[in-house]
Amino acid sequence: MEINSREANLLERYPTRFFTAMARIYEEIKQSKPFRMHGQEAHVSILRTADVLGHAVEQAIAQFGVSLEQYNALRILRGAGDGGMPTLEIASRMISRSPNITRLLDKLIDKGLASRLRSERDRRVVYISITSQGAELLGKLNPLVDEVFARFPAMSKDEMQTLLDLLDRIREGMASSIQENCRSDNAGT
Repeated sequence: MEINSREANLLERYPTRFFTAMARIYEEIKQSKPFRMHGQEAHVSILRTADVLGHAVEQAIAQFGVSLEQYNALRILRGAGDGGMPTLEIASRMISRSPNITRLLDKLIDKGLASRLRSERDRRVVYISITSQGAELLGKLNPLVDEVFARFPAMSKDEMQTLLDLLDRIREGMASSIQENCRSDNAGT
């Protein structure tokens, strides 16, 4: 593997760093100093990768006037079936947390892609369901998104499973850390 002069300089200054496998992230964000911790480097690399993947999907579906978050919500609603799903349940299933799920769903409703129905048992609960127009749009979007993921770099089944396992481990570790912090914060009040 060839390295450029900047990478060689960094490798000489920080010989214990194993950044050469991650060197591309340094180039992409134009950073010359190494991260203080490997976790920071991984964090930036994961965020950058997620941004690149998200941008590719957004470009594929943009011609239909639907955002990535709206596409995600439509997929969740399709899975909910005819009965729909409560707003907060949709929010909990979103890939990216949306601080204003109501506004996101209102946009789908305004476009005729989803409908709203109040629960007869509890008027505070609102069910959202996908309309036939929303399902039809998903039918057009899915092949475009599939094309994006067909360009995903070739990996063996084992490599892909390792990647998924590592990402699961990171998510689970960070989620449990956040829960512990919330418990200790609540215990102090």
